[in-house]
Amino acid sequence: MFADFQLAPDDISAIRFGISPGHELSHAVRVLLRPGEQPLQWGWLRSVQGRVPNQAFELLAVIIGEAGYFPDFLTTTPNWNLTPEDEAERLASVRPELLRADLTKMLARSTGARHVAIGRMIERPTKARAMIAEAWGEVWQAVLAPVWPQLERLLRADIAVRARRMTSEGIAAMVAGLHESVDWQGDVVRVRLRKHRELVDCRGSGLVLVPSVMGGLGCSVLTEPPAQPTLFYPAQGVTETWAKDPAAASRSLGALISPARAGILLAAHDPRTTTQVAADSGLALSTASHHLSVLRESGLIASERRGARVLHVRTPLGEALVGATT
Repeated sequence: MFADFQLAPDDISAIRFGISPGHELSHAVRVLLRPGEQPLQWGWLRSVQGRVPNQAFELLAVIIGEAGYFPDFLTTTPNWNLTPEDEAERLASVRPELLRADLTKMLARSTGARHVAIGRMIERPTKARAMIAEAWGEVWQAVLAPVWPQLERLLRADIAVRARRMTSEGIAAMVAGLHESVDWQGDVVRVRLRKHRELVDCRGSGLVLVPSVMGGLGCSVLTEPPAQPTLFYPAQGVTETWAKDPAAASRSLGALISPARAGILLAAHDPRTTTQVAADSGLALSTASHHLSVLRESGLIASERRGARVLHVRTPLGEALVGATT
C-alpha cells in the first residue's frame, strides 16, 4: 500500500520543510503509553519521571491513543518558524466542526470507556476544545518544554542536512534518503503504508517534509484537507542521550574545541572505524577513541555497529556545525 504525493514536474519549490511541536507532543504521549517500545527515548523518559500531570495526560491519551490515526487538529501545518506557543494558540481556537469531525474518526476506532469519553466530547465540542487545549499546555510544560531546545536543535540540524543534500545531489536523492519507505518517482513522492492506498494531488499546494524525534522509526502522512499534505519522517542523529540537560551538553561541547577533534569531525563525512580515524589523523588508537567519545557525547558523531565493526560518522548536528564553518 502507498500514499502517492503528486507534484508538478520539476517543481523544486513544491517541497519545503517544517517542524511540528504538536506532532512531537502527540508522539511523546504515545511513548509514555508504551515506553518499552521506544529505546531511543529511554533517556528522555527517565528525565520526565514524576513530572507527568496525570489528569491532563489521561485526557490526551484518550484522544490520541497508542497507535494509528490521531486527530489532525492536534497539529497545524508545520513550517520553519512554528513555535510551541503558536501551536497552543492555534489549538485553543480550532473550529468546533473540525474538532467534531476528527473526534468522530477516533470514536470509530475506540471501545469501552474511551468510546464513551470521546462521545461526550463530540456532544460538547467547545468545552472539549478548552479542555484539550489546557491539557496540551500542561503536558507540554511538563514533558517537552524542558528539552525543547535540544529537540528543536535535532530537527533543525536534520533539515540543514537534507537541504544541503538537495543542493548538492538533487531533490530525488534527498527524498529517497528520507527513509527506506520513501521513494521519488518522477513527479511523485511515494510513501509505503501498511493499511491503505491513496493519491494526493499536491500541485498548487506542495508537500511539507517534517523530521520527527518522538515519532519513532517509521513515517506517517497527513493527507486530508484542510491540512496541507505532509510527510513526517524520523530525524537523523537521535540517540538515547539526546535529552541530556543543557548544562551537560554545554560541558561536552566545551571539551570539544581542539584541533584534533575538529580534524576528526571534518573528515567524518564517510563512516570510519576507530582504527581508520586514528590512522587518518596520525593519532594513537587510545587518543582517537577518546576524541571520538567526546564528539559522540557532544552529539556531533554517531557510532553504529555493523557486524564486527563500529563505524563513526557525523550526525545532522555535526553536519550543521561543519556547514557553518566551511
